Amino acid sequence: MDCRKPFDLHLLLLLLLLLFVYSSNSIFKFTSCNGQQVTVGGCLRQERTALLAFTQGLVDPSARLSSWGGNNCCSWRGIECDNKTGNVMKLDLRNSFPINLEPYSMTTEQLDAYKLSCLGGQLNSSLLQLDHLTHLDLSLNDFEGLQIPEFLGEFKHLRYLNLSYASFAGLVPPHLGNLSTLHYLDIYADSFSAGGRQGMEIENPSWLSGLSSLKHLNLGFVTIHSTDAKWLHAVNMIPSLLELYCHGCELQDMAVTLPFVNFSSLSVLDLSQNLFNSSFPEWLSTLTSLTRLDLSTNSFSGSIAVDFGKFESLEDLHLSLNNFSAPVPVTLGNLCYLRKLGLASGRFSGDISGLLNSFTGCQTVSLEMLNLNSNDLVGELPDSIGLFKNLKHLDLAYNSLWGSIPASIGNLSALEVLYLHSNKMNGSIPESFGRLSELRDLNLIANSWQGVITEAHLMKLTRLESLMLSSSSLVFKVDPQWIPPFRLDYLQLEDCTVGPPFSTWLQVQNRLTQVKLQNVGISDTIPKEWFSELSAEILVMDLSENQIRGELPEELVSPKLEMLDLSSNRFEGFLPRWSTNATQFYIHENSLSGPIPRDVGTLMPRLRNLHLSDNTLNGTIPLSICKMADLQVLSLRNNYLSGELPDCWRDLSTSSLWVVDVSNNSISGEIPSSMGLLRSLGMLLLSENNLVGEIPSSLQNCSALTSIDLGENQLSGEIPSWLGENLSATFVLRLRSNQFHGQIPEALCNLPLLHFLDLSHNNLSGGIPKCLDNLTAIVYGNSSELYYRDFQFRMAYFKEETKVVTKGRAYDYNRNLALLNVIDFSENNLSGPIPEEMTKLLSLRVLNLSSNHISGAIPEKIGDLKVLETLDLSHNQLSGEIPATLSSLTFLTHLIVSYNNFSGKIPAGRQLQTFDASSYQGNPFLCGFPSRVKCPTESITTTAPPTTGTEPEDEEDEIFELGTGLYVSIVLGFGFGFLGLSVTLLRKVFRKKDNEW
Repeated sequence: MDCRKPFDLHLLLLLLLLLFVYSSNSIFKFTSCNGQQVTVGGCLRQERTALLAFTQGLVDPSARLSSWGGNNCCSWRGIECDNKTGNVMKLDLRNSFPINLEPYSMTTEQLDAYKLSCLGGQLNSSLLQLDHLTHLDLSLNDFEGLQIPEFLGEFKHLRYLNLSYASFAGLVPPHLGNLSTLHYLDIYADSFSAGGRQGMEIENPSWLSGLSSLKHLNLGFVTIHSTDAKWLHAVNMIPSLLELYCHGCELQDMAVTLPFVNFSSLSVLDLSQNLFNSSFPEWLSTLTSLTRLDLSTNSFSGSIAVDFGKFESLEDLHLSLNNFSAPVPVTLGNLCYLRKLGLASGRFSGDISGLLNSFTGCQTVSLEMLNLNSNDLVGELPDSIGLFKNLKHLDLAYNSLWGSIPASIGNLSALEVLYLHSNKMNGSIPESFGRLSELRDLNLIANSWQGVITEAHLMKLTRLESLMLSSSSLVFKVDPQWIPPFRLDYLQLEDCTVGPPFSTWLQVQNRLTQVKLQNVGISDTIPKEWFSELSAEILVMDLSENQIRGELPEELVSPKLEMLDLSSNRFEGFLPRWSTNATQFYIHENSLSGPIPRDVGTLMPRLRNLHLSDNTLNGTIPLSICKMADLQVLSLRNNYLSGELPDCWRDLSTSSLWVVDVSNNSISGEIPSSMGLLRSLGMLLLSENNLVGEIPSSLQNCSALTSIDLGENQLSGEIPSWLGENLSATFVLRLRSNQFHGQIPEALCNLPLLHFLDLSHNNLSGGIPKCLDNLTAIVYGNSSELYYRDFQFRMAYFKEETKVVTKGRAYDYNRNLALLNVIDFSENNLSGPIPEEMTKLLSLRVLNLSSNHISGAIPEKIGDLKVLETLDLSHNQLSGEIPATLSSLTFLTHLIVSYNNFSGKIPAGRQLQTFDASSYQGNPFLCGFPSRVKCPTESITTTAPPTTGTEPEDEEDEIFELGTGLYVSIVLGFGFGFLGLSVTLLRKVFRKKDNEW
């Protein structure tokens, strides 16, 4: 239209009408003279077009923006406009999916649903057309590593910008420093997307100083590259700042001696999970307006010089996970309004009563959470603990507190969580515990409690959900028919006395998800209906190390049950059928009989640990075991299983199976070559069976093997050299009592971690390898730490058991294998000398070379084996004198050198005279105590010795006695020499088998 044309009457009336409507806040708008179109309906056409262009780059799998249609963009989801001008003021596209802001806590199904609810794709710069925008929120979406666009720094009126939890990545553009009107900036870099945290970084934080109006700044998990505390100097230019969150930003420099801070009105400071390793910063003393201070998970050291008494508004203080190594600050007691105090793992020391008593000056103690977990605190809990009537969460675990719990604990009427586990508490638990009616979670395990727990201790704990308690001196003394007021979700009682009966208060716990009653003295029959009445939500059941008897029900079909431990009891009958969700099954050390179900692999396809050892099971090992794709431990030892080992291990070639223990059964046949496909196999224990044939060469592919026990079988052939060439991780090699022949391969010297080598009771010949000093683990004893560090977590699921012959007896060892250091070559046909190199095995504890044809002398340096406990060299052809250095072996408790050709006097010394005469018998030329043969005099002199005051008659008698003794010794020498020669000839024909060492 032509603006210069005079208005006619109709047009004038129309304009008056529009002005009236406009003045009444109508949504109708003018069309401007310069051609700018204003959309009827309350939304500027130009901004509507910009929003539609913005959606073109977005990915919206859940159609969250389906309402973005029609002319009135002010009514679209997430859009707010100015009521007068129609300008878009607010764009809120925050994902409203219901999640808890704890990353990685969602299930897979929840994560998938969350992913579908996210916006993604690209951010179009058409948003710049919204030049009146003050609020932009794109949080909790998934932009899959997209860099924050630079154009966001051009919004002149923006006051709120939230890009948190949105999977942005890369450099944060310094252009954001142009947003001088911004009050709120949140670019927290964590993510809920499948890819997790993407990684965002700030190259130079100086641009932060341009945000002069900022009140809230959250840079959590954004890596800030900052030297000379540039980040702090930049923040110090923002006097309006009220909240600063720099959690996990990899900051290092704290500018401890900064002279002053501009942001003294700060109410929240979160610098947790960074890399600070300085002393406590002095400038914190000026931030007296703080309500929340979090410096946890850093490496601050030294004492805390700040006087917290000045921080009257402080409500939350978190200093956990630091290296203060200083007394806990008692000035915290001045913080009467403090609600949360976290000092866990701060290496604080001192008496616990000093801190708790410091709050006695408060008219009301506001503290709701106190966490002092994992420090070096000592002392007893003072009666002043009763002042903390608002306390909901008290965690004093992993300290060195002792004594009893004071009766005043009953005053904590708001207490919900109490953790006192892993201390040195050695007193009693007061009956006032029964007044804690809000208590939900109680953990008192790993202490030395004494006394009795009665109904009074538990009477009013109506909200109790978790109960954890252990102590060998603690007795539960409640009426067997007592019904408690609580129904637990988690019950863990260990090493205390709860039985003998399986009381009613246990039977009524039908909501349990986890129950552990380990070694609690129950010697009763559990009602079969108890198993069927358990909650369908139960995940873990541990009733181990009791004397529970009776038969198990045929089926344990709790649908979610994952771990069942009924070991070390007296259960009888057949193995029960179990849930398909089972992952751990411990039922060893009982009296179960019958076969292993043929379909066990179908019944429990997810099983990782199957422990059926020490029962009376019979039948064969079913092939379906190889259907357990997740199997890690298979323990069937000490049963009556027969037949051959299944040849199905190929099906488990990609599994994590690391233990196969079928020892002490009646398994026959050969070792299947398919076992060589178990690449993760760490322990192969097949001893005390009837296996035949050679060791399959395919086992050389199992490079992770640490323990190989094939003893007490009928295996034959030569010991393969690849045992030492390909299995360098071997820790235990036990091949005793088989039919192996040939020489000991020198390749076995290539096993640096070998601690236990038993090749006894075979037909091995040749000499002892001279390279045994290459077994560095026995030289230095240095692999035990490596071994247990690598397998410590596994020992919780499997305890290796190895038969060891030491000190003349056979022992079953199931612990401390790393300390044994054993070499046993006894009962073979070995010949030649004892190599001098063996005296370099300085950590050797047991050496048995008995019943061979070893000749020569004992190496003089045998005394270098300072920790040797057992030495058996009997029934060989050794000669010469026994080295005097043997007397220095103070740990030697078992010595046998009998039936050799040793001569001379048994060395004098405290150690060698403690052994029985039988240790030296069969050596006709050996004399001296403790043998029964007296040694002849070394020399006889006819010259009268110097006068010593002895009577002349006495001297003549003494010379006569010596001469007579000499003649007698000569005669006896000839006799014993002839006898020794006869014995040696007889031994060639009748080889006497001596007792094992």
